[in-house]
Amino acid sequence: MNTRFATTLLIAALIAPVAGYAADTKSVKESIKENVSDAVITTKIKAEFAKDKDVSALNIKVDTDDKGVVTLSGQAKSKAEADKAVKIARDTKGVSSVKNEIKIQAK
Repeated sequence: MNTRFATTLLIAALIAPVAGYAADTKSVKESIKENVSDAVITTKIKAEFAKDKDVSALNIKVDTDDKGVVTLSGQAKSKAEADKAVKIARDTKGVSSVKNEIKIQAK
C-alpha cells in the first residue's frame, strides 16, 4: 500500500512541471497574439490618418492596449482635426474605446 502511494506521489511530482510549462507556453502564445493584434489596430488607424487630408499622421500618436483601447495623443491644428482622428479610431475594427488626449495647438 505504501509503495502504491509513493509511486502515485512520484508520478504527480514528475507531471506537475510539465503541466506548468504547458500553461506558460500557452500564455506566451496568447501574449504574442495580443501584441500583434494591438499593432494591427494601431497600423490601421495610422494608415487611415495618412489617407485623410484633414488629419496629421505625423503629429497624432496612436497607442493600442491589449483590450482594444486606443489612446490618441499629440498635437492637432484644430478641434475639427482632433475630432476627425477620434472618429477614425472609433470606426476601426477591433477598437473597443478611444481615449482622446490630443492637445489643440494655440494659434
